[in-house]
Amino acid sequence: MDMPARERLGLPVKRAEQRLMAAKHAAVRTAGLTVPQYAALLVLADNPGISAAALARECLVTPQAMTVVLKNLLGAGLIERGPHQWHRTMLETHLTDAGREALRTADAAAVVIERRIADAFTPEERDTLRDLLARFTEAI
Repeated sequence: MDMPARERLGLPVKRAEQRLMAAKHAAVRTAGLTVPQYAALLVLADNPGISAAALARECLVTPQAMTVVLKNLLGAGLIERGPHQWHRTMLETHLTDAGREALRTADAAAVVIERRIADAFTPEERDTLRDLLARFTEAI
């Protein structure tokens, strides 16, 4: 081995990501959502009318995965979809009142986790961590 396991950075980053996702999964489950559904609702709240393809990019999933997420959200009455005013072949996606309520419930639980993480660092350390993670991502 050219690089001892203790010097590698991938595993600690993966462990942190797995812990975060497990905690978020448990948190958003209180609203009857999965993490991908929560992410989609969160992005939709800030981007009403966004296309499925753009939503997939924002949520860091494939268009095929987003199709499944949207189908489930639509079936649960949390979103509505309809043709774009000018681009009739494009479907716009919007939150319903039930979707906004589910998002409020899920986000209240998810924010607890984000605050716990943020509170473990000073503001300067949070900025440094963001910078280091950006550099980590670029290095890949």
